[in-house]
Amino acid sequence: MWDFIIFGQLPYVLVAIGIVGTIYRYAANRFSWSSQSSEFLENKTLFYGSFPWHYGILLILIAHIVVIFIPGAMLAWNASPGRLYAFEVIGLALAFLALFGLLVLFYRRLTDSRVRAVTTSWDILLLIILIIQVVTGIGNAIMYKWGSNWYAATAVPWMWSIVTFRPSVANVANLPLNTKIHIFNALLFIAVIPFTRLVHILAFVNPLKYLTREYQLVRWYSKKPRTDVIRQYK
Repeated sequence: MWDFIIFGQLPYVLVAIGIVGTIYRYAANRFSWSSQSSEFLENKTLFYGSFPWHYGILLILIAHIVVIFIPGAMLAWNASPGRLYAFEVIGLALAFLALFGLLVLFYRRLTDSRVRAVTTSWDILLLIILIIQVVTGIGNAIMYKWGSNWYAATAVPWMWSIVTFRPSVANVANLPLNTKIHIFNALLFIAVIPFTRLVHILAFVNPLKYLTREYQLVRWYSKKPRTDVIRQYK
């Protein structure tokens, strides 16, 4: 029963929250539609966290998305042991790179007084969700080998069954607990996007441009004035 609720019903609820919440935020408060960059408050630690995080997670995310559309190609690629080993090792290395960057960003949010002053509860929740996602992903790679194979053979068919409104819970019901947490946490991540600064990812044209972008002018917008922060920098 719980498998049906979590993987057969909740996906629609969480995705709907993500979509409706994003549309509402854009319509009602589009001036908050940004990453609310804190780079001008502190950029040294940000550099050591942001670049490993973005390089690692972008490549992993691209691989996940590509396999959704061509799972057969992934299985064919993995038919060669050499290619399978290479893909798994590279994926695990990128996951550790992303985790390192994410932990640095979390540490920065909690320890730098200036950054902490502009950090919301949603920021902390989002970082926790992302850490859980990366840690469970690494756990899958280490404890249950050849994750790219079972992802293409079980998780992807389940995703398409959700899209076609014919949820095939059997595809994921027998997966390990760690893997189920990884899948559910991804759905939870979608649901919280409209309530966080991460909503800005839906507005980009070229995500890779972020990595080589020039310095930009940032103006803060907030319904509540942050006079306590402003006084620190006059």
